[in-house]
Amino acid sequence: MEQGHEAQKTELLKKSFFAGMLGALLCNVLLVFGASSYFSSSPEGKANLLHFLNIEQSSAAVPVITDSTGAVNDVVGVVEKVNPSVVSIVITKDVPVIEQYYDNSSNPFGNMFNFSVPQYRQNGTQKKEVGGGSGFIVTDDGYVVTNAHVVSDEGASYTVFLNDGTKYDGKVVAKDSVLDIALLKIDAEKLPYLQFGNSDAAKVGQTVIAIGNALGEYRNTVSVGVISGLARSVTASMSSSAGSEMLSDVLQTDAAINPGNSGGPLIDLSGNVIGVNVAASVGSAENIGFSLPANEVKKAIDSIRENGRVIRPYLGVRYIPVTEALKKQNSLTVDYGVLVVRGSNPGELAVVPGSPADKAGLEENDIILELNGKKITEDLPLQNALHGFDVGEKITLHILHDGNEKDVTVTLEENKTP
Repeated sequence: MEQGHEAQKTELLKKSFFAGMLGALLCNVLLVFGASSYFSSSPEGKANLLHFLNIEQSSAAVPVITDSTGAVNDVVGVVEKVNPSVVSIVITKDVPVIEQYYDNSSNPFGNMFNFSVPQYRQNGTQKKEVGGGSGFIVTDDGYVVTNAHVVSDEGASYTVFLNDGTKYDGKVVAKDSVLDIALLKIDAEKLPYLQFGNSDAAKVGQTVIAIGNALGEYRNTVSVGVISGLARSVTASMSSSAGSEMLSDVLQTDAAINPGNSGGPLIDLSGNVIGVNVAASVGSAENIGFSLPANEVKKAIDSIRENGRVIRPYLGVRYIPVTEALKKQNSLTVDYGVLVVRGSNPGELAVVPGSPADKAGLEENDIILELNGKKITEDLPLQNALHGFDVGEKITLHILHDGNEKDVTVTLEENKTP
């Protein structure tokens, strides 16, 4: 009787144990499913779920990054969006065909020896591709922006290739050599085009995308980097024929800008143009490229479309930069600014009669030190300091006149000289 009771007790304990285990298992399952449903509604929830389950998240996960405007870092999506509006510009020109021939008439040995001297002569011309650049469409009826140095050869012709291989003859509408911007026109309609962004809002570290005709051969090549610096000044060598020019207030980027990328867009993560690629540092440095700020480019392009030219203000003075050497040579009290002087040719006065500078009272041998509080230096030449102003605006020049410093107000006018 005692043995039967003990057996019955053992059987009850077994059933209770298994029932408890089953209940605990069901609770865990319900808890996991509930947590999964609760946590998986957001990226943070997923991370919390993994932590709840004691699971390490893979380090290979790609974080969500945004630029200064809050746009998601989707480079592939941006490239797919803007690529149809980026063009390649091929430069062709009639070049001489040189042939070699032999002239036996100058043989000093007469007919004793077959002694022929090779000679060279031109035998007509042929069309040949001599260079290439990049550009981008800014209106649906075929206006294309590029660099002025890309289309600087008056004797060349320019073919614009769209990303799908369609080609058009490009007509140069106008060029702005000061900013190194040109506007072309192709005979097409309903084209995809790019919008200009606000280059003043660009920030160091912001992700950017450069697209262009790399090496004049690889069309719509994409490179990705960041804004490395703002308001840089650089002396850029444009080409063997165009020489060099001083560019100021340009954007610096480490996105690869190769030969042939000139004139292509620098894109932000919203797909807007914040710069026009213009130059790259060559030599010992790597990944140092420069882009013209979009705000300045847009102003020049709008002026070209409205007026057929870039309307740019001027002062009306001739000058030379003040350097340390010039300071010592002329016993000056400053080593920056520009000295107002006569030109080297007869009749080239220091101050142009009737010009804004003349009306404001500037005189020969005055030194212009600052423009609206900014020092005129090698990095900020006077001409570049005027870029951001419009005709009719008033500016304040801080000058050195007869040994005394003073401020002069000048009302800018249009430069109508050719």
